[in-house]
Amino acid sequence: MEIDTWVGASGKNGMRRDWLIRSQATGHVFARATSTWVMMNQQTRRLSKMPEEVRAEVTPWFIEKQAIKEDCPEKIVKLDSNARYMDSNLKPKRSDLDMNHHVNNVKYVRWMLETIPDEILESHKLSTIILEYRRECGNSDIVQSLCQPDEGGILEDGLKQNNGTSLNGFSLASKILEGGGLLGFEKVPLRYTHLLQTKGERENAEIVRVRTKWKRKMSNMPFST
Repeated sequence: MEIDTWVGASGKNGMRRDWLIRSQATGHVFARATSTWVMMNQQTRRLSKMPEEVRAEVTPWFIEKQAIKEDCPEKIVKLDSNARYMDSNLKPKRSDLDMNHHVNNVKYVRWMLETIPDEILESHKLSTIILEYRRECGNSDIVQSLCQPDEGGILEDGLKQNNGTSLNGFSLASKILEGGGLLGFEKVPLRYTHLLQTKGERENAEIVRVRTKWKRKMSNMPFST
């Protein structure tokens, strides 16, 4: 396994860090990731301009290539108490904290995945995840995880017309050969919107908004005869 990472510019006041995870032997890419970093004033909690001395120090390290060619990102809507799936009273453990005493990002993903229905986790695999961070989470916070299926994602991601009909990235012919048949296609959501928030006495504070996309797992069953 080989992991490549590099930094680049992102707008006037941001930085981007990208990753590639691939086979050292074959070069096959297993995963791609990108992130955008900005500076924030800790007192006002507003974005700050990158100081010139910092920019001068990091700019020589910038590499102008991208692991993921990003289109204009679709807005991730804020969920409320009407979300279909909810997991409340989540409490961080000491092992979940990083060196700044904030909950580690990996824990956020685990809390979020707990709200995905079991039938989706058993038959599908996570293909894309987008996170928009809003605030940090500390060890004393009580967290709530919300999840809402994107019903529009059934048609948009699951059944596409592109010079012939395809199903979850595979041609309908291949699905028929697998013995599934078009009529057997389950119309399950392939996109989910998530929200992690802290529970407060007066109001809830957002921690992170998330969108996930899922693909059906390849069948291990032989072709029907």
